[in-house]
Amino acid sequence: MEVINTSGRRKTAVARVYLKPGNGQIIVNKKDYKEYFPTGVLQYIANQPFEITKNEGKYDVMVNLNGGGIKGQAEAMRLAVSKALIAIDAEHRPPLKAKGLLRRDPRMVERKKPGQPKARKKFQFSKR
Repeated sequence: MEVINTSGRRKTAVARVYLKPGNGQIIVNKKDYKEYFPTGVLQYIANQPFEITKNEGKYDVMVNLNGGGIKGQAEAMRLAVSKALIAIDAEHRPPLKAKGLLRRDPRMVERKKPGQPKARKKFQFSKR
């Protein structure tokens, strides 16, 4: 089997994932994923597709992440890894879909409007 290449996005974060058979090594932007994602929650998000499909330690993952914040990057990586696992074996689709890991979260930051300090906040109204 050759290298599987997929991408995932969340907010403004983009993850490009290269998945190949190996011993479970996950490299994110040339660092170990435990170093790149310092908290347990983010590490759990990064590992979630492997846990759901019972594939921990079977594949080496190389990830290029850019844009967004660390949480958006972790979720973008989760989507890309889920897509890659389905490209390897279509039987992984039902459990991943049931957990909602195949849906790209469409929520984005609302743009700032002219004449306002933020997207929805208004300047203080003065009657006189």
